[in-house]
Amino acid sequence: MSILPTAKTPPRANLQDLTVLAYGRTKIGKSTLCSQAEGALFLATEPGLNALDVYQVPILNWEDLRKACGEISAGNHPFRTVIIDTVDNAYKFCTQYVLETNKIEHESDLGYGKGYALINNEFQRVLTKLAFLPYGLFLISHAKEMEMDTRTGKYTRIVPTLPDKARKIVLGMADMVLYCDLQEEPADDGAPRMRRVIRTKPSLYYEAGDRTGRLPEVLDLDFASFRNAFNEATSPKPQPAAPLAVK
Repeated sequence: MSILPTAKTPPRANLQDLTVLAYGRTKIGKSTLCSQAEGALFLATEPGLNALDVYQVPILNWEDLRKACGEISAGNHPFRTVIIDTVDNAYKFCTQYVLETNKIEHESDLGYGKGYALINNEFQRVLTKLAFLPYGLFLISHAKEMEMDTRTGKYTRIVPTLPDKARKIVLGMADMVLYCDLQEEPADDGAPRMRRVIRTKPSLYYEAGDRTGRLPEVLDLDFASFRNAFNEATSPKPQPAAPLAVK
């Protein structure tokens, strides 16, 4: 029997069908944002959720993460969105797991590129399995400044704190890359105030993107604003009434 499709796959219309990377400075509100996703379950690879009323599984190593993924994959639970907080620590756990499994102390001990390939393949395998499940997948990362050197000069770009190859894996699989930032705006009294925002469109100076094309360039750092903007873009637009026929 042929496995080739006979119909096109329609665009995903629910946030619970997407993979989202949310990153930004420490304590800006990334975990709070993700905690309001429908049926949220945190796979907590680092402390930091004490102020939130959430369902969470403490993840202390890569084996913990794989076990949690197995239970999520089996179903039999009410959760709709899986959140890895942070994906940075998940990658560190993956690295430790591969080193210990192969009885080496450093990635380079297996010869040119082999250790790094094993780590990245294992990391991508588990994240891809999660992304294909019928649940939303939110990945949380911190932010760092990276100096970019081009033919026309140098500039600073803000990117997730994952190592380069892991960052490429995550960016490649994410449907949305949300940069959580502070934006200075004038208040009523004329003094500047800082507004917490989500940036969704590509920029020379920070990593962001929205493959769905449904989000505005800047949103309040608030899950209701994020969800409403996404849902409004996916809702069918009312059609104008047909003009009355003139007799």
